[in-house]
Amino acid sequence: MANIIKFKDEVLCENLKVADDFISRLIGLMFKKDMYGFDGLLIKQCNSIHTFFMRYAIDIIFLDKEYKVVKVIEDIKPWRATLMYFKASQVLELKSGTLKSRIKKDDQLEMICTN
Repeated sequence: MANIIKFKDEVLCENLKVADDFISRLIGLMFKKDMYGFDGLLIKQCNSIHTFFMRYAIDIIFLDKEYKVVKVIEDIKPWRATLMYFKASQVLELKSGTLKSRIKKDDQLEMICTN
């Protein structure tokens, strides 16, 4: 099963990996050289992230349960941490340069599950 994240008619992420258990949420993108085999990571039950032990910058979108954008941070470098965004319940992490200032607070994203 593949997961796709869309904004309006544009695909932001066409091979989404979901981190929804303790271990996958704990590890996230740490120690990985690149996003091999996927182009985005959705971390469930999350309202703050860090980029410690990461090797590359990422774009991040904090989302509520309905995939409404709470906060966007582009090109966050390794060894940084974000604030907590209490309205967020999940975080979408994408390769740096994916967003290009197209996504703003209160925009609505959509997740589509395909087989």
